[in-house]
Amino acid sequence: MSSAPDHHGSNQPSNKTAAWLLVAVVLFLALWATSVALFGVPGLYLPALALVPVVWAVLILVSRG
Repeated sequence: MSSAPDHHGSNQPSNKTAAWLLVAVVLFLALWATSVALFGVPGLYLPALALVPVVWAVLILVSRG
């Protein structure tokens, strides 16, 4: 039995979704920091360079609604 009320049509993410998103962001930043520690400056800029097309696609998707 669920203790939280069920809101159909609510656009608010659940606490579980927000927690997983936070874990994913923290893990990504930890991996990026490890890359910098292992490879130095190229470990800093190469992941950012690789994310350029990803961010571009996300911006296109967001702008389309």
